[in-house]
Amino acid sequence: MSEVIEIFMTLEGFILSLTVFALAIFLGFELISKVPPTLHTPLMSGANAISGISIVGALLAANYVEGDTATILAFLAIILATINVVGGFMVTNKMLQMIRGKKRGGK
Repeated sequence: MSEVIEIFMTLEGFILSLTVFALAIFLGFELISKVPPTLHTPLMSGANAISGISIVGALLAANYVEGDTATILAFLAIILATINVVGGFMVTNKMLQMIRGKKRGGK
């Protein structure tokens, strides 16, 4: 595991990480903007799972990497991913309540 961390501590590793981060932002924006509104709720479940994985990754990063900057970034990642998970569950719950209400009213 320490070999992976050493790679990312070099300048080439930083540039690689920054490139992957920029591509992930672009790809994420393109994917989400092309999704029809009827599919947003099922995709929210997938986003919650990905955010859960992000929380675990941020916890591991905070544990393995030494330094104030890495700790602060890991803490911010944990906070933002947690907000995303909680918000996703709230939206999914609201959508499920709306669907249940329509079924009961129509019978």
